[in-house]
Amino acid sequence: MNKSEFGVIGLGVMGKSISLNIAEKGFSISVYNRISDGEESIVSDFLSDNNFFKNITGFANLESFVASVERPRKILIMIKSGLAVDSIIEQLIPNLSEGDIIIDGGNSHFNDTQKRTNYLKNKNIHFVGCGISGGEEGARKGPSIMPGGTVEAYKEIAPILEKIAAKDSQGKPCCSHIGNDGAGHFIKMVHNGIEYAEMQLIAEVYSLLHTSLSNKEIAKIFENWNLGNESSYLLEITAKILRKQEGKNDLIDIILDKAGNKGTGSWSSKTALELGFPNTMMTSSVFDRYISSFKERRVELAQKINRKNTNESVNIEQLKKGYQFARIINHQQGFGLIKEASNFYNWDLNLSEIARIWTNGCIIRSKFMEDSISILKENEDYFEDQNNFNYLNSSEASIIKVLQFGLQNRISLNTLSASYNYWVGMTTKKLPANIIQAQRDFFGAHTYQRIDTDNSSFFHTKWQEL
Repeated sequence: MNKSEFGVIGLGVMGKSISLNIAEKGFSISVYNRISDGEESIVSDFLSDNNFFKNITGFANLESFVASVERPRKILIMIKSGLAVDSIIEQLIPNLSEGDIIIDGGNSHFNDTQKRTNYLKNKNIHFVGCGISGGEEGARKGPSIMPGGTVEAYKEIAPILEKIAAKDSQGKPCCSHIGNDGAGHFIKMVHNGIEYAEMQLIAEVYSLLHTSLSNKEIAKIFENWNLGNESSYLLEITAKILRKQEGKNDLIDIILDKAGNKGTGSWSSKTALELGFPNTMMTSSVFDRYISSFKERRVELAQKINRKNTNESVNIEQLKKGYQFARIINHQQGFGLIKEASNFYNWDLNLSEIARIWTNGCIIRSKFMEDSISILKENEDYFEDQNNFNYLNSSEASIIKVLQFGLQNRISLNTLSASYNYWVGMTTKKLPANIIQAQRDFFGAHTYQRIDTDNSSFFHTKWQEL
């Protein structure tokens, strides 16, 4: 029996799609899915549905599956993150050989990936934490792939991963070795954090336009914006969503306003807190999803409020500028968090290259992400780029008007507001943090620094007699 070049564990939506992508690119592949309740139909149904692929072999027995893959074995795990990953690793270990490579393609936390990397290193098995973005369609047609781990392991898996990845505007694969241990999953985590904020921004823009315009009119505006610098995959699909009908109704109007989440957005916020980095927009967008989940309570409280909208229309040109203003800030915070983590974990991450692999295949692909390749190659961040700084400065008046309109019409704009407040804070010479330092010293003797001495000196004042 000929050995397969690659193995995939898990035939859920993503596992199936990426397996077909690999097979379609001409690689021989073994697939495995555990037997559930005595049924073997998951594997057999997958093979039956895709019987025109002669280079796919299916297994419901793990030992046979591993034995079918050529050495060094390259096995991709596509299952739910958490304890299930640890469980399958433990089942794999007795069947693996030194130099084999386990790739975790799920949304695992980067800290877990670091632990698994060290654990398997002691057994001379490579572990690659690999972020994969693009959803079902991306996995099937070409995702953005973010592998972390050793350079040695990446060289072994690169011919396959780079072949199945999406391609950028120059035809290069949207896949690159990110960095050591947990770097790949960290980058995917931040990708999702940026995604959370991008989605919430579009939702807030929709809520502002919806005060006076129909869904189809808003869709037309988004389609027009998508022809310019504001263009993105998320804006494109939102326009399509707003045009979708079910019978005589716009489908969007009968979808419950409770947003789900799988935790990756909150992971970005927690990590930013641990690193002491302000990613206020991601955090606001996470809390907006949490607020949306309190539907019954919101309805109950809304019935006690008797206020009407002003029936005015938001200025669309100002809104367009405010939206792009907020998107620049979102990317500034997202890539800033990556840079902070790179320094902390000694990953030596290439921000420009990360932007490049996010230009196609992933959910946050956009015209601005394409521009970010050169921006981050030539500058430390977006504020250092004179064009972006000038745009933010000149658009400040527009986002203020947008926020004022939202306040007057009782429209919650947490994420748009977060972008403005971050900009103001970062461009304010003197903040009121001196009050906070004095308060801390008053009740806790935490000391403070002074502007009339060097920054290495700390002082304590006896603020009152006991």
